Amino acid sequence: MLLRKILLSILGIAFIIGAVLFAKYLIANKNKPKPQFEKVVKTVFTDTVQNGDVQIVIPANGNLVAKRRLELFAEVQGLFKLGRKEFKPGQIFNQGETLISIDADEYYASVQASKSNLYNDIAAIMPDLRLDFPDVYQKWQSYLSGFNLDKTTPKLPEMTSEKENYFITGRGIVTSYYNVKNLEQRLVKYRIVAPFKGVLTEALVTEGTLIRSGQKLGEFIDPTVYEMQVAVSKTYANLLEVGKEVKLNTLDKTKSYSGFVSRVNGSIDAATQTITAFIEVKHSDLKEGMYLEANLDAKTEPNAIEIPRSLLLESNEIFVIRDSILDLIPVKPVHFSETTVVLKEVENGTIILKRQVPGAYAGMLVKPALSNQNN
Repeated sequence: MLLRKILLSILGIAFIIGAVLFAKYLIANKNKPKPQFEKVVKTVFTDTVQNGDVQIVIPANGNLVAKRRLELFAEVQGLFKLGRKEFKPGQIFNQGETLISIDADEYYASVQASKSNLYNDIAAIMPDLRLDFPDVYQKWQSYLSGFNLDKTTPKLPEMTSEKENYFITGRGIVTSYYNVKNLEQRLVKYRIVAPFKGVLTEALVTEGTLIRSGQKLGEFIDPTVYEMQVAVSKTYANLLEVGKEVKLNTLDKTKSYSGFVSRVNGSIDAATQTITAFIEVKHSDLKEGMYLEANLDAKTEPNAIEIPRSLLLESNEIFVIRDSILDLIPVKPVHFSETTVVLKEVENGTIILKRQVPGAYAGMLVKPALSNQNN
């Protein structure tokens, strides 16, 4: 019992001593000065506003298409005959050379028979012309003398009187003549010639193929001149001028070409609210189907600046620096491109951010980077 009282007394004294020591510790820490933390000042890249003329460029893209192209279709039926050059993609033909020749032997024979009948009909009326129309006999005799079955049928002599006209027409000469001319026109369609120097880009028939009327045979293009169709916002419809120079480049920016606006569509697409422009370009490196980017110079915006789009806030404000402190000012954007924005109503000499600052806010303390002093 006595031992228990002694232990409790010792514990009580120890508790009192611990409480006193803890109280002294708290009092000592209360009077200790708080630690000072150094303010962090962000270093930013800045630029000084200098308003001027900003060229607004409209980016566009599209595929090249040959300006002169010919889709080859058959108007007659027959077997495809091999010509002097093979009818295969990549084959070059000069102007006037035969692209396709279709077997026309049977049809040619019928044309010759009709021409022979016309000759015989005219020859049959010559005795009557000698007796009844001696004044026109000589010109019809000259016509017969110049008539050659192996050449195109010559035009009938001009009839100078009603009697002559009635006589010739009544004998069926005029009808026979136009029947022959019709057959000759159709005979020409058995041979398709190149209207210009170019290259065959598509061939759908080969030697011996039975060609049918209306069948597509291939495509033929002029590889020296190409056009690119681009769609531009209706906002710039009145700014597109025929003849204006356009810079084009490949997607990897390794090659650039110079073209010009050759045509502008007179109507606006109701669905997309865009207007179509056609850019003409010439270069030996170009091929049909190539994908190019075009930069159309739309107009020049005076008294404006161009900055990265990331610096413009959704509220149409930008950060400026005043006495090493960030502040916000309202601006008027007039044109947006993929990466930049053109602004107006920013005073000359205003110091703005050159690069975006993460976590920026009005009142933030900043200092310009030393490299700006050299720019």
